[in-house]
Amino acid sequence: MIVTVARVTDPDRFLDVFENVGVEKRREHGCRAARAYVDPDDPHRLWSVFDWDQEDYDGFLADPAIPAIARQLGLQGPPVRVVPARQLDA
Repeated sequence: MIVTVARVTDPDRFLDVFENVGVEKRREHGCRAARAYVDPDDPHRLWSVFDWDQEDYDGFLADPAIPAIARQLGLQGPPVRVVPARQLDA
């Protein structure tokens, strides 16, 4: 699982690109599922949760098409990867 947090200029635009343009590119790189969450304390901060292996995620980040997609998303800066504090079985 990969979790990222990003600030965006327009949450609706982000979600539109995330669920249309982004899904194609994520599938191409082995992503099995993705969810986006709007932070309840800041509507311009979105959390993305991906069912993705690290190797496939790294390939996605290296794809030359990603910077253009990131611009379409309206990111205010690069997404920050959230590192789990603990991993539990349940």
